[in-house]
Amino acid sequence: MHQSYDYGLWLMVVFNVVLFGTFVIGFLHPRKKYEWRTLGVFAAFIVALFTEMYGFPLTIYVLISFFGDKVGITDPFLHVNGHLLGSIFGAATWVKLIICQLGGFIMLIGLIIMGKGWKRIHAAKGELVTDGIYASVRHPQYDGLFLITIGMLIQWPTLITLVMWPILTYAYYRLAMREEREAEAKFGEAYLLYKQQVPAFFPRFKIGNRGGPFNIQNEERVQ
Repeated sequence: MHQSYDYGLWLMVVFNVVLFGTFVIGFLHPRKKYEWRTLGVFAAFIVALFTEMYGFPLTIYVLISFFGDKVGITDPFLHVNGHLLGSIFGAATWVKLIICQLGGFIMLIGLIIMGKGWKRIHAAKGELVTDGIYASVRHPQYDGLFLITIGMLIQWPTLITLVMWPILTYAYYRLAMREEREAEAKFGEAYLLYKQQVPAFFPRFKIGNRGGPFNIQNEERVQ
């Protein structure tokens, strides 16, 4: 017998799915069929996440069904017990809340990065962007998306989203590589030089690097 039922908040599920979906659509601005198809993977991820966060704690319920009291959760329908890792390892309520706040902070950083990338792309009006955040990584908007989903996993990990995250990451990696081939065809040697000098997802941090940010006009300096 459970002592409380802190779920069934389906309006919260819908609100959060629409909120995050709108942000991502606005920043990534998908136009082509394969872009929308990849966005569908992200949509499935957030639907699964917020359904368990506010609708029904499927992961905790399944674990208790299989392992019973060994999981260490006396009330699976108390919302704070829905945090998978915190509940399994017996973390105190305040620790779970701190972990959730950490996840939210990482999500915020991801949104900021996506916003910076979108601002550069929007201002370029179809031209090649190599300055600003694009001087550090070639795909900052996807980096931001990855950080958002990592923050979600920290904030509220579930079995389904843990399985889906590598699929989501791979889907956007493939999309990034496809977009790079299109950029090479459109911008030619300029993009090839940019690609040679700037990493795709992980910025390089070199001590004593005098090269500064990437600049097409100063390609001899950055080689």
